Amino acid sequence: MASSTARGSNGTVKLRADAARNRVQVLAAARTAFRELGTAAPLDEIARRAGVNIATLYRRFPDRDALIRQVVVDGFTLVLQAAQTALQSAEQDPLGAIEDYLLRVVDQRDLIVLPLAGGPVTDDPEANTLQGQIAATLDELIATARAKDTIRTDVTAVDLTITSALICRPMPYLSAEDATALVTRHARIFIDGLAPGTARSLPTAPPYEGITSHRLSQTT
Repeated sequence: MASSTARGSNGTVKLRADAARNRVQVLAAARTAFRELGTAAPLDEIARRAGVNIATLYRRFPDRDALIRQVVVDGFTLVLQAAQTALQSAEQDPLGAIEDYLLRVVDQRDLIVLPLAGGPVTDDPEANTLQGQIAATLDELIATARAKDTIRTDVTAVDLTITSALICRPMPYLSAEDATALVTRHARIFIDGLAPGTARSLPTAPPYEGITSHRLSQTT
């Protein structure tokens, strides 16, 4: 039987085109199934949605936990990339950079199936590292905006995290067009609420670790 992998010129192992395509299809099906059915979604149902047989799914992901881990890692990676991209323009336009972060997350929300957005939970070390990098990047983004007096002083990275999670939650009874319009509206309302000077005071935000600690309690 032909191998599903090949070794590149630099010695790294690469998936064959059809194997890579199968992997992408399985992950896409898993994201949809986890969003609709929860993490107990049958693996054979995920394979069916992906258009592959169950043996192909297990070849790429040996168990349910491996599939969950990859879905979560992929989601955190996209969030981190959005935060890093926003940070690059924060010196020139801090508020615009925060809006850019939120709207990038909105645009990719179908690919972001994470615990705070109703997705699966994992204690995978790579996922934990990505979460820490996201928190640090958002802290820097907020600090840059605060230093330029473009946002209220009591906003924290937790506010960005929770807002992005809320607007990424699925709205299954709306068309894709209506859902996109609504979440874009809410993102922009949130951005307008960041302006300093006229806002009411806020209760103290919990620490970032406080909103992610559910991962460990649910996986032990």
